[in-house]
Amino acid sequence: MLSEKAIDDNDFNPDYYLAPMEGITGYIYRNALRDHFGQGIIKYYTPFLVVHEKRAMSSKEINDILPEHNEGLYLVPQILADDADGFLRIEKMLKEFGYKEVNLNLGCPSKTVASKGRGSGFLGRIEALDEFLYRIYENRVTDISIKTRIGVSLPDELFELLEIFNKYPVKELIIHPRVRYEYYKGQAHRDIFFRAFPKSCNPVCYNGDVLSKEDIFELGAGSGNKLKAVMIGRGMLRDPSLIRSLSGGSSYSTDELRSFLARLLRDYSEVLSGDRPVLQKMKELWSYMQYSFPDKDKQIKSLLKCRSISEYRLLEMSVL
Repeated sequence: MLSEKAIDDNDFNPDYYLAPMEGITGYIYRNALRDHFGQGIIKYYTPFLVVHEKRAMSSKEINDILPEHNEGLYLVPQILADDADGFLRIEKMLKEFGYKEVNLNLGCPSKTVASKGRGSGFLGRIEALDEFLYRIYENRVTDISIKTRIGVSLPDELFELLEIFNKYPVKELIIHPRVRYEYYKGQAHRDIFFRAFPKSCNPVCYNGDVLSKEDIFELGAGSGNKLKAVMIGRGMLRDPSLIRSLSGGSSYSTDELRSFLARLLRDYSEVLSGDRPVLQKMKELWSYMQYSFPDKDKQIKSLLKCRSISEYRLLEMSVL
């Protein structure tokens, strides 16, 4: 049962989801997060699975979605595709693994992705997108949700996109209110989101720049407390207890954070070979967490440059 909400004084109690973050929110991170700060996280999404013409999922991708690596999680695999046959092929495989819902990525702004007409690059080909959606929804074997940006160049493109999305039984429409060319810069266009989301015939989830309870209050006020779900990515990497605190729990303690990071370091060390790939994972996480420690700038800069796990441990202690 997907329900674990807090009672808040503003009467806005959405469900909270962990956003997919390529290279970071794989099964090792997801399991550690669940065990240490899982309160309030209703759904977890995988980083995108890529459709290939001549092969199925890679061994790395399969490893990430194996049910035995995700026990106790409501996990939604995300698929990056612009080919309906390829999408349906992976969706069928995921169904065989036991998944009942998959997510279509129409949001990735990366040049290497968008230049191939995938992710947010697909949003600039309205007719092709409409045909693609018709094919996958007509032949689906699971529920299909969509994670999208609001356009390629102009925020108002969202209204035309909604006319397309409204034709189909989208399990949930997750909207990140930036256009492709904005990447993650500047302010998210919440004004456009608030104007547009009531026009959706499908359930809507908000995603983008949720870093604090004040952001949640703004989403509640702007939506008339009608928004059902909020997806958080970078905010959770900065503060892994963010969803817990938004759901009525406490913010992390120093001991909790040390334990969480020690778990990640141990688990990455068990599956990766050598210090370098393990440090890459930990440093990538600290590239976000550093914003929670503005008074430890010097120590974190050293941490991000360290070359051994033993050095990393000493520098982490100097921060925490």
